[in-house]
Amino acid sequence: MMKLKKFRVTNFRSVMDSGWIECDDVTSLVGINEAGKSNIILALWKLNPARDGEIDSLHDMPNKEYTNWRSKKAEIVFISAFFELDSKQKNHLKSFYGKDVDSVSISRRYDGVYPIGFYDGDSEVEVKSVTKTETKEGGEKETTYNPRNYVLREMPKFVYYSNYGNLDAQIYLPHAVKLLNGEKVDGFNNDDKVRTLRVLFEYVGLEPEEVLELGKDPQEYTHYSGSQYTKKEITADTIEKATKSKEERTTLLNSASAKLTKDFKEWWKQGEYRFRLQADGDFFKIWVSDDKRPEEIELERRSTGLQWFLSFYLTFLVESQEAHEGAILLLDEAGLTLHPMAQKDLAKFFESLSATNPIIHTTHSPFLIDTTHIDRVKVVYSDEDGLTVASSDLRASDDKRNEQSIYAVHSALGLTVSDILLQGCQPVIVEGTSDQCYLNAIKLHLLRNKKFSPKNELVFIPSGGVKGVPGITSIISGRNGKLPCVILDSDKSGQDAKNKLKSSLYSGEEKKLLEIGTFTQLERSEVEDIIPFTIMEKQIDRLFREVEDAEFADEYDNTAPILPQIEKFALEHNVELEHGWKVVLARNIKRQMERKVDVDKEAVDKWVKLFNSLNKE
Repeated sequence: MMKLKKFRVTNFRSVMDSGWIECDDVTSLVGINEAGKSNIILALWKLNPARDGEIDSLHDMPNKEYTNWRSKKAEIVFISAFFELDSKQKNHLKSFYGKDVDSVSISRRYDGVYPIGFYDGDSEVEVKSVTKTETKEGGEKETTYNPRNYVLREMPKFVYYSNYGNLDAQIYLPHAVKLLNGEKVDGFNNDDKVRTLRVLFEYVGLEPEEVLELGKDPQEYTHYSGSQYTKKEITADTIEKATKSKEERTTLLNSASAKLTKDFKEWWKQGEYRFRLQADGDFFKIWVSDDKRPEEIELERRSTGLQWFLSFYLTFLVESQEAHEGAILLLDEAGLTLHPMAQKDLAKFFESLSATNPIIHTTHSPFLIDTTHIDRVKVVYSDEDGLTVASSDLRASDDKRNEQSIYAVHSALGLTVSDILLQGCQPVIVEGTSDQCYLNAIKLHLLRNKKFSPKNELVFIPSGGVKGVPGITSIISGRNGKLPCVILDSDKSGQDAKNKLKSSLYSGEEKKLLEIGTFTQLERSEVEDIIPFTIMEKQIDRLFREVEDAEFADEYDNTAPILPQIEKFALEHNVELEHGWKVVLARNIKRQMERKVDVDKEAVDKWVKLFNSLNKE
């Protein structure tokens, strides 16, 4: 199936240009309320929604541009995405259209049309329609095959879910009938709830009209014929028929209740819940009990967290089945009403679910940020013009708007520190997110190849730069007074930080301050220099894909730190490196190393020496 690699939102509500947002199995968009997180995933949903998600120019176009753009729908793209093809899709395009294609770009305009690009590596290729003569009933016929149609069929569907569609415990069936038929009901104006209502009845396998009909009581009625009224009394047959209908309804709902209880148990780990779906007159009710509270209680009297998860579960189950394999889940403020511990369980659940369904979720809760994969986090904030921007740069910023959005990430790191102490893990402070990525990748390689056996689980915590080391250290050492190891670059700022820490906080414990140059045997080296160039080369080449007359590898000097060489090469060839490029490079190399790579013995020996130094402390 296609894999979403990155996407970009433009000209959509508060988002004029989000910038490219790279995606992983789980991608977290973090920011304060009103930062525009919802608008980013709403635009992506409308690229290929599993259900609903129609383009609404009046509300989707930026307000200030609507007058100028409403007649130019065919000119304005609001979402663009890059997908990586699987081997089956690559083979199809090669055998059918004669082209090597490994990725595609798919955009969507406000007129609903999809511009599509085909790529072999970084080069765009032209893939034309082909006409084939085929033998069918009635003789030979020519059929034209369009590669665009194939790509659109293969594109994964997007399932969107927000907090605002939670199920009610008691549903008035006559209203449900109207709502699901698209009619208005006084006092009810919530499309998300209608959607959740619809998937509930699809899961049960009954229409609300059918539930009403099966539950009707036998009634007397008056028949008028000519000028005479005749009263029809309830007969034994009528009673028997009504009784059987009600029995059938009860059996169907009991069966659905048992299925829901069993299926839900596989997902939700916060308790053993049992559900009972009941039809009572014109009302449809959901009852809940568990091992701790065996008495049945209506759903709305249970926690809002349980209500959220049940509603999300039903929506996902029904809509992802419609969308088939690989549906991408877009979760807006997922689990906002869950207890913090349940939010942490939800974060773990995301990880397991992402094996079959990639997840992009928005949050401002630190409990939903997976700090073991901090590279998956993107911060979303409003710029000085009030427009929504997304960034991979998680460092502290002078921009107060950005700083507020990043706060949740920094809080999550603080919470992780507490968890580390409680769980007996060993924290190691590093300067930045890129260092964390490289060291986690090295740890995985050493453990996978049985080159290293840690006394305790090593957890690398970025401090946001050398200035942040004392602050993070104080949080960690505050509980038990034990100072953590610190890995510092051997450049000037790293050496200055080391000297400052030696003369203050780490006086007498200098062995816990590890300078990366000790292991690279390279002056002024940084963590990047402990990674072999053969591993980094492919990802560095991506930085300079537009340079045609030179190769970085030809100018690379293995006796000097690599980062200054990259910056020098970029300057000489007029390449503007994006803000935060070091983190992007580190993240891509980490992903590459997760897929298993060959590493020369010299590099492995350096890694083992570094990690054994951590193991001594």
